[in-house]
Amino acid sequence: MTAHTDEPAARTRLVRSARSLFTRGLTHGFTGNLSVRLADGSLLLTPTGSSLGTVEESELSRTDLSGRHLDGPRPTKEAFLHAAFYRARPGAHAVVHLHSTHAAAVSCLDGVDPADALPPLTAYYAMRVGPLPLLPYHAPGDSGLEPLAEETARTHHAVLLANHGPVVAGASLEQAADAIEELEETAKLHLLLRGHATRPLTPEQAAALAPTSP
Repeated sequence: MTAHTDEPAARTRLVRSARSLFTRGLTHGFTGNLSVRLADGSLLLTPTGSSLGTVEESELSRTDLSGRHLDGPRPTKEAFLHAAFYRARPGAHAVVHLHSTHAAAVSCLDGVDPADALPPLTAYYAMRVGPLPLLPYHAPGDSGLEPLAEETARTHHAVLLANHGPVVAGASLEQAADAIEELEETAKLHLLLRGHATRPLTPEQAAALAPTSP
């Protein structure tokens, strides 16, 4: 899928996805942010201080690939993360960041493998998410995370921010949203199974299903 060539249509899809994620409880309050890459290379993002449940098309912000604000309201304070993913992944045309409950809970656990925060419990997780690096804690909006996020995004389309939540890039908004929802469901399974013997996919089985770039 190519970049969104029609900005009005991209605005409609962005708001529709935001509403869906919010009403289904995948984020809450004024948390989470979404973006799409437009045909001219600029980014359309949800604004700072907004709820994904109520944001309107006219309230979306636009930045360039360096995160510089171009027009509209002030963008999410995590616009630099979106820009870092797009720079690292030329095939990505959407980025979704949520504070989904179970993924955020996993991000707070002690002893999580920083190279891969969740086991591949299901084939769909292995296909849609793949290995999930845990990036070290930075305060929300701390652009000091940007270089590490960009470096990690070159080889992974999904990351988990410590004590925070997941960020996922996709070839389309629908693919990014689907992958982050799969990530949340796997985090839920992981927490439900804690203390039980589990049988995740083998490394070979997971590698055979690993997602390809955007």
